[in-house]
Amino acid sequence: MPVVDINPDELRELTGHDEKSDDELVDDLFALGLEFEGRTEDDDLQLEFAPDRLDRLSVEGVARSLRYQYGDDRGIYVPGTNDADWTIEVDESVPDERPYVTGAVIRDVSLDDEALNSLIQLQEKLHATMGRKRAKGAIGIHDLTMLKGEALTEEESEVGKSITYRGIDPDGDRFVPLDADAEMTPEEVLRSHPTGETYADLVSEYDRYPAIYDDIGLFSFPPVINGRRTEVSTDSRDLFVELTGTDQWTIDHMCNIICYALDARGAKVEEVEVRYPDRTLVRPDFEVREKTVTHEDVESMLGIDLSAERVLDLLERSGLDAEVEEVGDDELAYEVEVPPYRVDVLHPLDIVDDVGRAYGFNDLEPRYPDVGTVGGRHARSKLEDAAREVLVGLGFEDLLNFHMISEEENFDRMSVAPDDDAFGADEPATILEPYSEDYTMLRTWALPSLLMVLENNTHRAYPQDLAEVGFSARVDDGQNTGLAERRTVAGVLARHDASYEDAKARLQAIARNFDAELETPATDHPTFIDGRAASVVIDGESVGVVGEVHPEVLVEHDLELPVAAFEFRLDALE
Repeated sequence: MPVVDINPDELRELTGHDEKSDDELVDDLFALGLEFEGRTEDDDLQLEFAPDRLDRLSVEGVARSLRYQYGDDRGIYVPGTNDADWTIEVDESVPDERPYVTGAVIRDVSLDDEALNSLIQLQEKLHATMGRKRAKGAIGIHDLTMLKGEALTEEESEVGKSITYRGIDPDGDRFVPLDADAEMTPEEVLRSHPTGETYADLVSEYDRYPAIYDDIGLFSFPPVINGRRTEVSTDSRDLFVELTGTDQWTIDHMCNIICYALDARGAKVEEVEVRYPDRTLVRPDFEVREKTVTHEDVESMLGIDLSAERVLDLLERSGLDAEVEEVGDDELAYEVEVPPYRVDVLHPLDIVDDVGRAYGFNDLEPRYPDVGTVGGRHARSKLEDAAREVLVGLGFEDLLNFHMISEEENFDRMSVAPDDDAFGADEPATILEPYSEDYTMLRTWALPSLLMVLENNTHRAYPQDLAEVGFSARVDDGQNTGLAERRTVAGVLARHDASYEDAKARLQAIARNFDAELETPATDHPTFIDGRAASVVIDGESVGVVGEVHPEVLVEHDLELPVAAFEFRLDALE
């Protein structure tokens, strides 16, 4: 989950509620779905939130949401824009792998240290989330006064100044990148500059690199680094925001979020013309979208009775506008207008969620469903709880990890390939359009998740004995859904003397508790040391693996102690 650092004094100033204490702000933010994670060294609030609300990646976005929650603001707000004075010319030499660009001009912005830090944080958080670590979208922010645009004739356009997005040879024009004192070619940046080395893999395979020029020369090398000439400081008053990427929708909405944040600082947004060889766009795109949700859906999903007037009020307090209309015999529906910065609203359910938050989920009264039976525990749920109880009794700390993971974590860092003949090596169910690089598939086994926890816990004391009864899945054409789901039992022992025998002893104890017969014939598995791994055979069926984790896997996870581990199918204990 993204974590954002928020200065509480800035938050009070932007919301206009100086009377709010830090504790009151934390409570109000929790009602919005932002969880307090602690404080930074500078005493800023660290807030964790679901990655769908990317408009809250800055103190300005959080303040906007609070003002709606407090009732200070209502309905949709769309910033006014000045007509375009700049254009982005897209040359045919732009790399096919990164063909899209967008942008905006920001006038009269006031940037003190706090505002500049917030802008930088917003830029980097958008890179990490919506931009998929700059692979799908990257943001460049420049001091406009340092750009020199080529003047265009009146016959060609009313826009007066232009920059050009084009392709460049790796050893082409030179420029001085940020945090450098000497001119470098793009290839030299990727080879010798720390930031270039970090993001080299994004463009290193391109025949030509993306580059942005003004009338003076090269000033931006997206998605890697900006030039030092246009660096933004607290003295900057006019900004040029440019974004490049692999998808126009993504970079346009990233641009919207930045524009809204700077508008909250009192800046004025100015349009930019983006001129492709075959079309011209005017950006930023502040078009308002519409979604329809029925009154019945609102009441049934929230479990409360609301009047139409009350629903309209709650929608306005969510930063939305709506009109009610009849769609049948005594049936009502709401035509809801969604502002440009709300990239998360994809379905009517998202509208219902907004209504619920504005109403207050803590104010919802639980009630028994209107059915003729009372629910009971599922047999699988009972088995899961029984397995967890045994694991805790053996000294394990019970975990609950995300079911989604990346291919790198599930396979590469575990030295496993999907087509290996090994436990956990299965064809994964992948997401066609993943929202984040970190969550691109359903995990095929649980051990990668446990090793990720160990990797994040190297600062904590050892021994660390961790276990999870969790979900995994693999593609299976024989299933109606095309997917075979299963629950697994996984455990890791991280300590200076961890061994195969330790892991096997825990397995034997688990088997005894469930009156199951355990066998552990030797096997080979790429995650484990040769000669120190075995199959987990329960009641005659091979259902898992146990062994000592291979040193290469430990090094990949920055672990300096031995780790013994096991994983097997939960249904083997039935």
